[in-house]
Amino acid sequence: MKIIKPNKLMFGTAGVPISTPKPTILNGIAHVRALGLDCMELEFVRRVNVSLEKAPEVLSVAEKNNVALTCHGQYYINLNSLEKEKADASVFRVLNACRSAWASGGQSVTFHAAYYMKQEPKLVYDVVKKRMKEIVSTLQNEGNKIWVRPETTGKGTQWGTFQEIVKLSQELEQVMPCVDFSHVHARYAGPLGDSKKYNNYNEFSSILSHIEKNLGRNGLDNMHIHVSGINYGPKGERNHLVLKESDMNYKELMRAFKDFKIKGYVICESPNLEDDALLMQKEYSKL
Repeated sequence: MKIIKPNKLMFGTAGVPISTPKPTILNGIAHVRALGLDCMELEFVRRVNVSLEKAPEVLSVAEKNNVALTCHGQYYINLNSLEKEKADASVFRVLNACRSAWASGGQSVTFHAAYYMKQEPKLVYDVVKKRMKEIVSTLQNEGNKIWVRPETTGKGTQWGTFQEIVKLSQELEQVMPCVDFSHVHARYAGPLGDSKKYNNYNEFSSILSHIEKNLGRNGLDNMHIHVSGINYGPKGERNHLVLKESDMNYKELMRAFKDFKIKGYVICESPNLEDDALLMQKEYSKL
């Protein structure tokens, strides 16, 4: 396996498209191509559902259909757990997702890394960094070069502002951000009661500028992005929505993507998956 540098901005679904006949991962990959999309995220959110024995078949179908694969790791991860057993289990879950995704041809694995647990953000950052360094070291010893990407989170109780994740990406090898623009919007708009917060062209651009300033052009040429409609309240993210049933300003987001000439993977997490992925792809293509 090798890392393939993205040559454009690709759009795809978080998991098997809803309209897939006889929905399986293999059929889903083929259906992504039939829809005219370019990538699909393997959803390991409940469990790693591609075994190492099955992974070569997934790789073969992805290569045959020219579909890039990313992966979302399990929800049950907290690298800052106060219980050592749970923290160790979280490291193990990240590693298992990385191993199966890499064997399947995945280029990038994302996950929600930690909770603050009512601790100072600086202390939590140091704990997350230590655990992530352990994860990367293990992967490198195994010859696994997949990008490991903590995701920006949608609630103030969760570790993972875009500033924290960019800083971690500066300091550790093989680590890059996964920017969920909907999460960033919900994290700040909800508590502030400001539907425009991180939901307009200038603020989308400020995130991309921050990435470029700190990670260089390579940061913009190697992006893993999540977008969906988002419902939020005073504590931040509540649930995902269809784009047109939310206030998520996807049109200005696509314009920022175009103006910054970014490359990588845009994964749609809306409940209607492929419909909103195609909507964003169409909007982006006409700019």
